[in-house]
Amino acid sequence: MSSPDLTAAKTSSGWLDRRFALSARNTSVRIETLAGITSFLAAAYLLVVIPSLLATGGMDRGAATTSTIIVFVLSTIFMGLYTNLPFIVGPGIGGSVILGVTLAATEHVAWQTGLGIAFISGVLFLILTLVGARSLVVRLIPAQIKLGLGASIGLFIAVLGFRNAGMVIANAKTNSLALGDFSRPGTIVALIGLAAAVVLQGRRVPGAILWAILIAAAAGVPLGVTHLPSSMISLPHDIMPVAFKLDIPGALTVAAIPYLFVFFAAEFFSTLGTTLAVGAKANLLDENANLPNINRPFLVDSIAATLGPVFGIPALTALVESAAGVEAGGRSGLSSLAAAAMFALMLLFVPVALAIPKEATAPALILIGLSMFSTIRHAHFDDFTDAFPVLSMVLLTLMSNSFGTGIAGGLLCFVIVKLLAGRFKEVPWGLVVLAIPLGYYFWTVVKHH
Repeated sequence: MSSPDLTAAKTSSGWLDRRFALSARNTSVRIETLAGITSFLAAAYLLVVIPSLLATGGMDRGAATTSTIIVFVLSTIFMGLYTNLPFIVGPGIGGSVILGVTLAATEHVAWQTGLGIAFISGVLFLILTLVGARSLVVRLIPAQIKLGLGASIGLFIAVLGFRNAGMVIANAKTNSLALGDFSRPGTIVALIGLAAAVVLQGRRVPGAILWAILIAAAAGVPLGVTHLPSSMISLPHDIMPVAFKLDIPGALTVAAIPYLFVFFAAEFFSTLGTTLAVGAKANLLDENANLPNINRPFLVDSIAATLGPVFGIPALTALVESAAGVEAGGRSGLSSLAAAAMFALMLLFVPVALAIPKEATAPALILIGLSMFSTIRHAHFDDFTDAFPVLSMVLLTLMSNSFGTGIAGGLLCFVIVKLLAGRFKEVPWGLVVLAIPLGYYFWTVVKHH
């Protein structure tokens, strides 16, 4: 006879299997847990980056750190339970740059007003989701663009990894990317992690990405890159210095409209690209390269984008770092719950999370990005009018350092190229209409840079 503990374990596992369709998706509780931890580690650097960017605009960094963790936990739990998809939801770097650097530090717009703009953007986001407009846009997007999404986002992730590793730097003199100093301790740590990841993945070791991150972090201790915390546990900072401070009346001005559109467009195309590209990586797309029930993740991220500014954090979206968990085998919302649990722990163990340097997670981003870039082989390059928009999307992503801008540019390019070639029938009228706000978006981006 089996012991009561073993029987209880089997019952629990069976319930999780049914609730998250683990068997149907060829996964298990163990795989999903490892995947969730891997996603968490890949995104943990945001716990440092996001509060730092917001602090640039005058926000309290300690309070912003606690709020960042809270919105990560709540949004990711909602995503896992409601959609059963392996996505983590949190603040994107782009939105934090817009608020902390562009609006507050450069344009001298109060960060409270910036939060108000982000909140209004989230409300519009939610309304379009509820009326089904976002799903309509997904159906309007040409299959060729969808096939190139993975490559565009993969390039973004890989370049982010190379930059975090110090292998690639921005050359101020030539205004271009250049090779970094490979003798730096941080870069050496990244190279050790990259070598470990290649060896472990090549030998098909379970949790290879996670092990590589931990190996790199450990290697960083003697090199002075990984700094062990003096205290493992710390109480979270009070969130009230940043929570419930949004200034909505101040955001309802004509001058705020361009920033409102930048917030909106960046969130819209970031989430669109992430869901389709990461969904493809997890083999969750249908035969038309669409994600079934895509309105569910859209609803989650639009609600998150609305509530985030209330807690003092702008521009929440489904994050590309979710691809790390998918690469580790994540296929269901259970991996999202595991990631959320790890973020929740960081409310007490913030020093531990901050001890893992970005150089240790860089190899995971590099390998995942290069793996996703390989999806470009499915695009059709025998027709110039099909190939040019896809290649433009990839290059715009690289040049703008924003895959949201890259995707928007690819769509606009598709419309322009097809119309100039006289192939009007290949462009849906809805896409022609969408090209108008896309053109305005690019005019706004150029004007404010």
